[in-house]
Amino acid sequence: MHRRARIRPVILDSARRVLRIEADSVREQIDNVGPAFEAAVEAMHACQGRVVVTGMGKSGIVGQKIAATLASTGTPSFFLHPAEAIHGDLGMVVRGDVVLALSYSGETEEIVRLIEFVKRLEIPLITMTGQPESTLARAAEHAISIAISREACPLNLAPTASTTAMLAMGDALAMALSEKRGFREEDFAALHPGGKLGKKFLRVRDLMRRAERVPRVLPGTRMSEAVHEMSAKMMGITAVVREDGTLCGAISDGDLRRLLQSDDGLLAKTAGACAHPHPKTIAEEEFASAALRRMEEAKITSLFVVDGAGVLIGALHLHDLWGVGLF
Repeated sequence: MHRRARIRPVILDSARRVLRIEADSVREQIDNVGPAFEAAVEAMHACQGRVVVTGMGKSGIVGQKIAATLASTGTPSFFLHPAEAIHGDLGMVVRGDVVLALSYSGETEEIVRLIEFVKRLEIPLITMTGQPESTLARAAEHAISIAISREACPLNLAPTASTTAMLAMGDALAMALSEKRGFREEDFAALHPGGKLGKKFLRVRDLMRRAERVPRVLPGTRMSEAVHEMSAKMMGITAVVREDGTLCGAISDGDLRRLLQSDDGLLAKTAGACAHPHPKTIAEEEFASAALRRMEEAKITSLFVVDGAGVLIGALHLHDLWGVGLF
């Protein structure tokens, strides 16, 4: 029992020491952000192709994350394994690309072997390395230092703090580049359609029912036929439109119930005579979230979608919003 009590503080102290060293290594990178970093961002912004990220071992794992972050924030990017590259995958890199090479030592054999190919194609080379005098740093147009004081490994050997610093600098590059591009929340959502943010920025046009799925009748249509249209299209409502397609009214299930209570001859009347004249509408370019708010405020389950001239072009039901998890 006493032995376990003695061991536990040692474990916690070790963990805290690692976290302090890694946090310090990230703070050290603030001073490493300078002209080379700025030039690297400019080069990636001017890139007409893709940013090709490459790295070996743990640097390669970090590189995969950096490439993914760049791609999700508006910069076309992919990860290229350097060993696979020198065994046939170099064709993935073409003129117009930019290469971002990661190696703390700057002497990783597989990375160094890529230099000649990159130079031959006149592809800009950006590096992240902890050794400014290394082969890789000297060959690069823009060498970003990620030098740290020490690794978090007790032996100062295993890549720990250095890879954390590399990852943080990669995030700094991606975010600075994203801001320079003017990347917006809507742009992020467009690249993440399956996420919650993507749903938030869905437009009415993305979800609305079109053509034959939209319930509609002419003003002269008998109510018996209008009821059939409502049942067939299963929206609990039908639009009443003129010959030119402009929306002039609507009849809902609620309207039918109220009218039936006061008029036994309702089904012989026309849709135009029974419709309420100002149905709720929305434009197709509005956000689906705005359609939801409009339905909630009006306590209705459907909206008609019209163009600038008032022509009916679609319809949106509450179930269409439920279906994409907008709630």
